[in-house]
Amino acid sequence: MNAELGAKRLDLLRELVPTATRIVLLGTPTGSFADAALRDTEGAARAAGLQIQVIKVGTSQEIDAAFATFTRDRPDALFVSPDPFFRSRRVQLTHLATRYAIPATFALRDYCDVGGLMSYGASLSDAHRQAGIYAGRILKGAKPSDLPVAQASKFELVINAQAARILNLAVPSSLLALADEVIE
Repeated sequence: MNAELGAKRLDLLRELVPTATRIVLLGTPTGSFADAALRDTEGAARAAGLQIQVIKVGTSQEIDAAFATFTRDRPDALFVSPDPFFRSRRVQLTHLATRYAIPATFALRDYCDVGGLMSYGASLSDAHRQAGIYAGRILKGAKPSDLPVAQASKFELVINAQAARILNLAVPSSLLALADEVIE
């Protein structure tokens, strides 16, 4: 689902910032699972005619340095890949995006909870519920190898309206209507 989710997140970002043509894709230098998502998103962005710059960072200092380049090479928007490293740095990322006035999209609602502009991705609460169901089945005697592989079935769009106001972005009513939650 990486290609579909990345392309959908790009579409949502472009709906929020329709003038965005220069987008930075932020990834990690390691061979993480997010690399495939980043490649898929890069392909979708190029197919949409966007100018893409991929920046790979692996430390907090490298994140700071990447954002510092934004004063010189001003991107229109930022797309942060779904990587555990970035999730652990979500406060840093959202604060820097606000400080440098860069509209950013993320894969998990956690980012919006700490000031991020927008997220679209699998619902972690639904994933935890599914894990609980699996655990219950196993505890009742089901063999794990007999259980089907489950994929995310609930996706959520979260918009932080306060972050949009700080960035002087008017969130289109069509996007607000799609949102599962709007954080005021």
